Amino acid sequence: MTTIRVMLVDDHPVVRAGYRRLLEQHADLLVVGEAGDVDGAFARFGETCPDVTVADLSLPRKSGLELIRMICSGDGAARVLVFSMHDGAALVRRVFDLGALGFLSKSAAPEQLPEAVRTVHQGQRYVSSDIRPQLMGSRTSIEAMQLASLTPRELEIFRMLAEGRSAAECAEALDLTAKTISNYQTLIKEKLGVSTSAALVHLALRHCVIFGATN
Repeated sequence: MTTIRVMLVDDHPVVRAGYRRLLEQHADLLVVGEAGDVDGAFARFGETCPDVTVADLSLPRKSGLELIRMICSGDGAARVLVFSMHDGAALVRRVFDLGALGFLSKSAAPEQLPEAVRTVHQGQRYVSSDIRPQLMGSRTSIEAMQLASLTPRELEIFRMLAEGRSAAECAEALDLTAKTISNYQTLIKEKLGVSTSAALVHLALRHCVIFGATN
């Protein structure tokens, strides 16, 4: 069994203690660090190298948004799950734009926290069930938000892969190595929440990234 190492970031020690108790009821979840502000959290992140960072947005002196930016810009493999009482659609999209993989409302059912941590650890997007309807409304909207999270280079490679080009062909066209393209492909699939090449193509067709054959 893989143990998922978690760091908790919230400015209320009692709240952090509650999260810790909730998570550590599960044998695969271990809290390895805690912090109450952005600078402390960033330092603890470097010390503990958690698999998943669970962070509030309302922190003293600096916003949790700044923490997401600091962590994700410094470590492209970092997994951040926001756990906040502020869950407006624009804020949630901003969180994902900065590199977080999950957003859990503090009004969500407690059992969603372990589920969210595991989902984010797997590199998949997570949005708590209580805010999905107001935030997105449909699968198409979810996918549009995920597509918007791709960088220009990722979008370009996504389009080429969806057109049926091999990793070697993409590498040659973009003057990159096949390994680099393979790494991009894995990251793109994680960001878009798909696991197969066929699903990648279908998503590209739905959003007119590529166009199907016409008669």
